[in-house]
Parts: sequence; C-alpha cells; structure tokens
Amino acid sequence: MPALAPTEFTGCITWLGRVPHRNEAPIETLALEKMELGFGGMDGEVHAGLTRPSCSRVTSQHPKGTEIRNTRQLSLVGAEELDEIAKRLDLEAVDPAWLGASVVIAGLPDFSHLPPSARLQGPDGCTLVIDMQNRPCQFPAMTIETARPGHGKAFKSASKGLRGVTAWVERPGTLRSGDTLRLHLPDQRAWRPVAAGDA
Repeated sequence: MPALAPTEFTGCITWLGRVPHRNEAPIETLALEKMELGFGGMDGEVHAGLTRPSCSRVTSQHPKGTEIRNTRQLSLVGAEELDEIAKRLDLEAVDPAWLGASVVIAGLPDFSHLPPSARLQGPDGCTLVIDMQNRPCQFPAMTIETARPGHGKAFKSASKGLRGVTAWVERPGTLRSGDTLRLHLPDQRAWRPVAAGDA
C-alpha cells in the first residue's frame, strides 16, 4: 500500500541557482536554466554531497562539525513568500540569489510549512524530499544590506516562517525553469503524543 499520496497541488519552477563556494557574505549565487541532480545533489554546489558536517541547526543532536547524512542539499523557496519578504522589507523584490536559493517555486500555498518527508516530483521523475523548514540567517541579511543598504538588517525578522525548506534528492534527474512539480504527501495524520492518563 503506498505511503505517499500524490496531490492536486503543483508548483512551477521560476528560478534555479547554484552557490559555488562558501564565502560568508555577500552570498554569490549563479542563476541557471537547468539543474542536473544526482544522489548527492548538484555537482559543484557548496551544499552538495551525500554527507555534510553538522551545523547549528542540529547541535542538539550532534556536536558541530560531526559528519552526518546530508539532507540539506538544496534550498527551496516559495515565490509568493519571497514577495511577502520584499513587502516587509519595503523593497520592490528580493532576488533569490541574495538568499543562496537553489529553486524558487510558485503556486504552492504556505510553502515554508510543507511537511517533512513530502515529495516534489518533476516531469522526468526527479524527486526532492523535504527535510525541514529553513531558518533565517545573517548571511542573506548581510548580502541584502550590501545590495540594498538600509534593508538587510530587518531580514531575519521579515523572513521568519517564510524562508522556505531544505531538501535532498531521492531520485536523480533534471530540473528546468518552467517545469511543474507535483506535491506528494505522507499518508499519515499529524503526530499527537498521548497525554498522561489518556492511555
């Protein structure tokens, strides 16, 4: 019996990018028309690889720098949420390159709250697994401040809950600007821990 259910929700890829190195700021992101993805993500991308050193997101589980499975190969951002961040920052637009985004997707509501383990599948079967919500950090804020002085300092608060999600490649393939991705959701209810005395 399938554990994942395809939904009627789809999104359109409006932008693709690659971050070639790990300079702190400003972030350098190269726009792409297509993205070839293997099991380790995209070759030549700073977040690619089957494993990675643990970072501040998971230090409650692993000391910083511990080698762990890489579930942060890609940074996915919702186009509508980028527009909302721009509005909050009083900017005409937020360039996804400033955030080090890998893929910008339009048309999926409440994008940053897509559930962990959901899948986004492209036309050739290329499948991305959502790991967790991304978090605002200082490097995009510094990059925005360089590009639009006076606006970067508010980024962390303006992007809270709108920063997109991290993802990893379940099935290799190619993503192209303009591709439609279908959302697949785990076939399970939300977790409800049993309160003491309810068992």
